[in-house]
Amino acid sequence: MVHQKGIALIGMPGIGKSTVGILLANTLGMRFVDTDILIQEKEGATLIDIIRDRGIERFQRIEEEVLSGLSGDGTVIATGGSAVLLPAAMKHLAEIADIVYLEADLMLIRKRLWNFKTRGIVSTPGKTITDIFNERRPLYRKYSKIKVRVRGKKPGQIVSEIVDRLKETEMSGGLGDDA
Repeated sequence: MVHQKGIALIGMPGIGKSTVGILLANTLGMRFVDTDILIQEKEGATLIDIIRDRGIERFQRIEEEVLSGLSGDGTVIATGGSAVLLPAAMKHLAEIADIVYLEADLMLIRKRLWNFKTRGIVSTPGKTITDIFNERRPLYRKYSKIKVRVRGKKPGQIVSEIVDRLKETEMSGGLGDDA
């Protein structure tokens, strides 16, 4: 399968966007880009250090610059979990890529985010994982063309489902889904 547009993976932190993204890029013969890594390279600091030392607003400006500067051609993009909080960046992503939401329930996210406090997650002080999940979930659903539930699936199974869903979407004229 040759995919014309890029593919952008969105979802909560810790859900597997980078792992799935690398496998998906290899499967489709595409390049892979992780925006968290691009941000860290650009700033010469870890995500948690950028958020702590420069603040959430500055981090989000950096994230928006990185996302808005991406080209989707032949690229699988693993976004940071907070990308959906940036409407201009999401508009750009929708223009250059098919957006795939890696969806999980709150219980799975809690299990995977054991390092919540040190991970570099954009949130205001006092917010819990539940608060962040409830804030972002409607945005992930709003911006995604394809939704793939990840619970109980290995990364390779998720990749196969994404590839199948992309084929279906292309054959149906690019319409999204409500799964």
